Amino acid sequence: MWIRILDRFLGDLFRQGELNITFPDGTSKRYGDGKGLSVAVTLHDATLPRRIVLSPDIAVGEGYMDGRFTIENDDLYGFMSLVIHNINTNGRPWLEKPIDFLHHALRRLEQFNPVSRARRNVAHHYDLSGELYDLFLDADRQYSCAYFSEPGMTLEQAQEAKKHHIARKLLIEPGMKVLDIGCGWGGMGLTLARDYGAVVTGVTLSTEQHKIANQRAKAAGLANRAEFKLMDYREITGKFDRIVSIGMFEHVGVPHYGTYFATVSDLLTPDGVALIHSIGRSDPPGITSPWITKYIFPGGYVPALSEMTAAIEHHNLYTTDVEVWRLHYAETLRHWHDRFVANIDKARSLYDDRFCRMWRYYLIASELTFRLNRQVVFQVQLSPQQAVVPLTRDYLYHPHEAEKRSTAAE
Repeated sequence: MWIRILDRFLGDLFRQGELNITFPDGTSKRYGDGKGLSVAVTLHDATLPRRIVLSPDIAVGEGYMDGRFTIENDDLYGFMSLVIHNINTNGRPWLEKPIDFLHHALRRLEQFNPVSRARRNVAHHYDLSGELYDLFLDADRQYSCAYFSEPGMTLEQAQEAKKHHIARKLLIEPGMKVLDIGCGWGGMGLTLARDYGAVVTGVTLSTEQHKIANQRAKAAGLANRAEFKLMDYREITGKFDRIVSIGMFEHVGVPHYGTYFATVSDLLTPDGVALIHSIGRSDPPGITSPWITKYIFPGGYVPALSEMTAAIEHHNLYTTDVEVWRLHYAETLRHWHDRFVANIDKARSLYDDRFCRMWRYYLIASELTFRLNRQVVFQVQLSPQQAVVPLTRDYLYHPHEAEKRSTAAE
């Protein structure tokens, strides 16, 4: 029975390209129009047809991790491309709609992140071995979208470009107090302290990140200008001239958006500027992949811009600029994947084969969601006052020309 239901499910899903599947009983079938990309998979476990029908996202991901779902030549990139292309072109199959409806109904519960739960969620991902992140990140450990402002950039160059692009948006002057919400391993905060003369306070819920960020500040001779604290953003007090938050908003949770932006508003000085950098979706509010929630980012969610702005507008903040980065994260993830694969023996020595398959699945699925689906990055600039930031974006790309025009106008 389950193979018959799965057969109908696959027929509805795969209309372009070609998926050749061998079922646990040894029978084989082809789906799609036979044109373009062709992928062959084998189901080795008799329970997989039932599990895929009931929860395709979890079942396929776990099956690949456990070796019960194999892809010819381990062409995970091709398989994911075929799946995402068909979903994006044809919509989700009828069978998945009740499952998606249930997850949507429960999403506020799944994303309920009080401080204690937020700490556990962060530890699940960011307190993995520091050696793991050294295998695929740049030397500064930037674990967010890089900015490929020019063709041919290396990952290191693009991550540097990201940090300085954000710094220009913050309009930092020496001596300004800057809060970095979700400071990671300290790279952004140290850049602002070293290159822009800021006095930085960074906060994280990761004990590993907290330890390393302060070690780096001390080693760089910046401990008097960059301090990193192990605390939740809701526990911060004081006033800051600038607030930056990179890749953290995805972990806030929809039920807490109001609290988040109320906190940003309360902590900013009257002429302050905030820059929120977050993965986002270019379609209406949705749900997080159940597999991603279970294995990679518990409590995480990629917001629609409408969800962000609806929360912002209640908290005395002007949205002074919104920039959308499209394929930058796809390119970043490709670099991460290639570096991870080049170092996979070291990753295997830290964990095991199952972890390595899980991590490749995560990196490839994420890249292709940016490349083939409607996922992007939002950079939202905020201020309590309209006139704090320049009227055009010239200051980001031609700072000297913008200064000249400003002087002439005076």
